[in-house]
Amino acid sequence: MNPTTVLLVDDHLVVRSGLRALLGTQPDLAVVAEAASGEEALDLVREHAPDVVVMDLAMGAGMDGIEAIRRLRQVNTRQAILVFTTYDSDADIVRAVDAGAMGYLLKDAAPGEIFAAVRGAVQGRSVMSPPVASRLFQQLRNPDGILTPREAELLGLLTEGLSNRELGRRLFISEATVKTHLAHIYAKLGVETRAAAIATAIRREGMR
Repeated sequence: MNPTTVLLVDDHLVVRSGLRALLGTQPDLAVVAEAASGEEALDLVREHAPDVVVMDLAMGAGMDGIEAIRRLRQVNTRQAILVFTTYDSDADIVRAVDAGAMGYLLKDAAPGEIFAAVRGAVQGRSVMSPPVASRLFQQLRNPDGILTPREAELLGLLTEGLSNRELGRRLFISEATVKTHLAHIYAKLGVETRAAAIATAIRREGMR
């Protein structure tokens, strides 16, 4: 099986070097390129077509991480983008996910969390750092009252990056039922992905 390919995007060399060394300890993960700016990231994505882009939000000069995420999604809509940053405000999280980020990690994340986030992103999971997930879980109640109690509960669990099978075990329901609930949640919120569902729910909750 081919390893999951990763592009690192951060304007600090020491951060990129640390992540490259860390991910290099995993035989199923391979860093194929590094970028110091959003502009450089766009060129490298076109050249290498990595499976996952791990990106900071603050880029110094040039386009910021949010704009870079939007542009990267235009280049490849199926590409998984993980934010790796020190910014943990709800506004930053929502902006990043709205732009197309699949997950949101803080730079104090443990190695195991980083590995799980990269692997989960490829599988379509939305993974958040535990402090971020905990806070978002408390906020994700029932936006606009349009979700059933079970759907609202499932929406909150999406922040933990669980697979459909794991969600089923947590809620004591079948994997098929999880898929049905997710389809209903996406339809009601007008979204197509887990990350978008989380962002939309947070935004609506904040408007109440």
